[in-house]
Amino acid sequence: MAAVIFGWIPDGHFLLDHAVLLCASSVSTAFIASLVLGLIMIGVIIGSKKIHVNPDNVATPIAASLGDLVTLALLSGISCGLYREMKNHVYINTIVCVLFLALLPIWFVIARRNPSTREVLASGWEPVIIAMAISSVGGLILGKTVSDPNFAGMAVFTPVINGVGGNLVAVQASRISTYLHMMGPPGEDGVVIPRRCPSPCRTFFSSEMNSRSARVLFLFVVPGHLVFLYTISAMQGGHTTLTLIFIVFYMMAALLQVLVLLYIADWMVHWMWGRGMDPDNFSIPYLTALGDLLGTGLLALSFHVLWLIGDRDTDVGD
Repeated sequence: MAAVIFGWIPDGHFLLDHAVLLCASSVSTAFIASLVLGLIMIGVIIGSKKIHVNPDNVATPIAASLGDLVTLALLSGISCGLYREMKNHVYINTIVCVLFLALLPIWFVIARRNPSTREVLASGWEPVIIAMAISSVGGLILGKTVSDPNFAGMAVFTPVINGVGGNLVAVQASRISTYLHMMGPPGEDGVVIPRRCPSPCRTFFSSEMNSRSARVLFLFVVPGHLVFLYTISAMQGGHTTLTLIFIVFYMMAALLQVLVLLYIADWMVHWMWGRGMDPDNFSIPYLTALGDLLGTGLLALSFHVLWLIGDRDTDVGD
């Protein structure tokens, strides 16, 4: 529904067949991707524990990276297949939607019987839906920007800046949440949790363990993005001429994105914990969605500024 609404806003028209196709493709993708990624994450966490590696440093970025890769691959394949079948079998997409709708009560009963999933079943919808809406706003910004031929090259860099920022803040949020879990359950009276917004100095420059990890993650931004930038350049994609001024503006956008996300993560995880909410279930969807919105917005702003100051390579739209 959200994708249909956000697709209708800029275009001003609505096609029922396309909406049903989108629904069938997305539901099928979500079902298969959740199953595959769930099995992978179980293996990653068990393997991390056996080799004495902190799963927060491994599982979270793998989940975020593989989540995008697997979901996009499945969505493109399933949607193409259903689109071709739609020409010969008009009701194929409707049948797929009805099938998954009929299976919904079964999954509901199974999830309700499991104590580990019962809480997520009751309270896990809000962050996912709100995060989806936030990410959709970033998608609108991306679509509006790349529709201009002068800024079409931005599409290549958007997954990079959003992926790096989302992975880094997810790791930090998971580490803070694990640290708080060691002190007791969420909302416990004996655990002192700051309710006010933390100062930037405490978030980034204190001697606390989470502050040190924030500094380390922030230092990963520049070398990580440089690797991706030159990989894109070597593959002749997007802004193939990596001018100094382009790299400077791109890095400024990436650093500002991660800086804001790490600060918000420090406040949000503690705030949710103090209110009795498990940050593992609530904070990461919000933070990754904010990462998409911030990354896309800052990158679009950078491309517009570069165009205004004269950095107009002929291959910027390739």
